Amino acid sequence: MMYLLALIAVVAVAVLCWKAFGPAGSSAPQRRSLGPDDDPEFLWRISRQQRRDEESGPAER
Repeated sequence: MMYLLALIAVVAVAVLCWKAFGPAGSSAPQRRSLGPDDDPEFLWRISRQQRRDEESGPAER
């Protein structure tokens, strides 16, 4: 029983040390990519294009 408790304690200490001093690559913030419907510049270009289309009148077909 003592060996089992000692093993659990050693594993717990190892995990804590790994979290504290392990590689820092996993703690870097991830960049979130924006979809076109979340991109303010894309939305601005679309609205500008729609205004131009409305101002030019109905398209001849």
